[in-house]
Amino acid sequence: MRVIPPILCGAVLSAMLAFPLAAQEPSIPPVAAKPVAPATPAVVDPAAVAVTPGAPVLTREDAEAWLDGFMPYALAAGDVAGAVVVVVKDGQILVQKGYGYANLAERIPVDPERTLFRPGSVSKLFTWTAVMQLVEQGKLDLDADLNQYIDFRVPPRDGKPITLRQVMTHTTGFEEQIRGLITSDQGEITPLAEALKHWVPERIHTPGTTPAYSNYATAIAGYIVQRVSGMPFDDYIERNIFQPLGMDSSSFRQPLPPALLARMSNGYAKASEGEPKPYEFISLAPAGSLASSGTDMARFMIAHLQDGAFGDARILKAETAQKMHSTGQTSVGPLNKMMLGFYETTVNGHRAISHGGDTQWFHSDLQLFLDDGVGLFVSMNSSGREGATGNIRYALSRGFADRYFPPAPAAPAKGVSAEDAKLHAQQIAGTYTSSRRPDSNLLSLANLLGPVKVVVNQDGTISVTAALAPGGAPKKWREVSPYLWQDTASTDRLAADVVNGEVARFSMEPYAPIMVFQRLSTWNALAMPLLFASLGVVLITVLAWPVSALVRRYYGARYRLQGADARAHRWARIGALLALLGMGAALGLVVAMLSKLEMTSINNDWMVTAVRLLATVALPVGAVLSLWNVVEALRGRRSWLAKLWAVLLALSCLFLLWLGFAHHVIGFGANY
Repeated sequence: MRVIPPILCGAVLSAMLAFPLAAQEPSIPPVAAKPVAPATPAVVDPAAVAVTPGAPVLTREDAEAWLDGFMPYALAAGDVAGAVVVVVKDGQILVQKGYGYANLAERIPVDPERTLFRPGSVSKLFTWTAVMQLVEQGKLDLDADLNQYIDFRVPPRDGKPITLRQVMTHTTGFEEQIRGLITSDQGEITPLAEALKHWVPERIHTPGTTPAYSNYATAIAGYIVQRVSGMPFDDYIERNIFQPLGMDSSSFRQPLPPALLARMSNGYAKASEGEPKPYEFISLAPAGSLASSGTDMARFMIAHLQDGAFGDARILKAETAQKMHSTGQTSVGPLNKMMLGFYETTVNGHRAISHGGDTQWFHSDLQLFLDDGVGLFVSMNSSGREGATGNIRYALSRGFADRYFPPAPAAPAKGVSAEDAKLHAQQIAGTYTSSRRPDSNLLSLANLLGPVKVVVNQDGTISVTAALAPGGAPKKWREVSPYLWQDTASTDRLAADVVNGEVARFSMEPYAPIMVFQRLSTWNALAMPLLFASLGVVLITVLAWPVSALVRRYYGARYRLQGADARAHRWARIGALLALLGMGAALGLVVAMLSKLEMTSINNDWMVTAVRLLATVALPVGAVLSLWNVVEALRGRRSWLAKLWAVLLALSCLFLLWLGFAHHVIGFGANY
């Protein structure tokens, strides 16, 4: 699956690119590739390919030398145990290499032919290919209400139904679903139909308008393949994709067949820890349960680069494959689009499409340079140091493109006037939230913890808190045309949509195909600082309770309040404690769940329900007690400072109560 832990916070995007590729002595040896029989060469129009004079030629020798110089250092710096990298060109496997170890304890090296990796959401490309097979057979219509293909109902949004085209372009409008995403317990695997029917996430965006990546929507597509084809999803993929391509080291099945499980790479948090992690099971299997070898992924890339053909086999008609690769859903402005299942990642003037994928322990990326007949796949078996795998993937794909497909010389961008650049920078500055988020459930608290901010730099550029360069510093984006900015260190772009003279949303490459960032209102932008301020007030109140009692006892001072004023004062502290426990438990649970996705297991539903029930009692009671305290304080003889603190406490408890309602902490149930 495409897991982004913590899955929705803006800080996650910065973590993906935050780790520098430090040069260290390589400690992870490469494993030599074994010869593979070539497939039928792709037909590439030379006139369609831009060639830069002096650029290195993509040959087996040059690519292998470049990878051997890059990967060992990158993995060692990132604390990653092992990886597989495959390059295909003109219908052949040009290079396939294993780096590091599939099993650290037994020192078993990665074998690109035999070792299986978990490519995560790259699995979706197989689901999309299956959908398009049924489309070309006339069994599915991309623009029909998909309710006609399933045995449960997805409600319309703004009177509009959901379609398979929206599913494939991630514009269904679904909020994020996290419950039961990943588990290490085979007994917790939820059958696909049951997982989909348990809870249909709300559609928080108008259909067809807003990119918002959805594992749930992809799983619906897999379920449709299963129902329309009349065979289990796993069987369909094996019969119609794996077998024609000769992918005998690949499977969506959970658990893996024993023969394949014996060749499965271990997953690790960090290579230095050396502790293998259990196999990850995915309930929304069509969105991310694939296990595959590097060689098998090469065959799949070749088939798509050759418009559906691999040797004498064909998994798609040429026109169907071309439709998948070139039908784009606009994101923001001229940024790269979402194709039918693929992200557009065109770079340096070379048309490219791709898909990335993450489980907790495996991190992968697949890139196809369509007009060049070239594909690149990488998968790593460790999360590594924070941000390492994101940095490695980005540096690998961008370094590969810059080396073999560098941009042709171009005239300098005209830019905009200094006055317009200043105005546009001020217009885009502000606080935003990702379109890929939970909205109608407890996990929406995560939206408070990771807002994305756009700030204006002194040199007139802008920076985004979620976009960090590999060295950890924020990228700088300079405006090159109205409301279009470019990273000063790369060709990545950022663009904004302007409505009535105000920036309503923006996105940036490489994230543009799957999410946008929507401006928060001033009130919502203040929610996070107000949350922490409110928690601070109730925490100080709670701590002051025993401290003041000890101070009075030490000095022999008497408690000066009497009657109703004294009772209100004491109960207000109990109210503060209740408010702190109610909201603190909810926040702690959300942070823990996003930090360790196995806590989203269906077996932990009781915990979610218990926390919500605690908040349902604690937050209203805390607010009522704090209001009573204000009334007694204002009409009593307390000092002005005590009266002010009583007001602050009441406002804090009321704000926490409002957050409890607004973010669905108050209530019952465990759908998220």
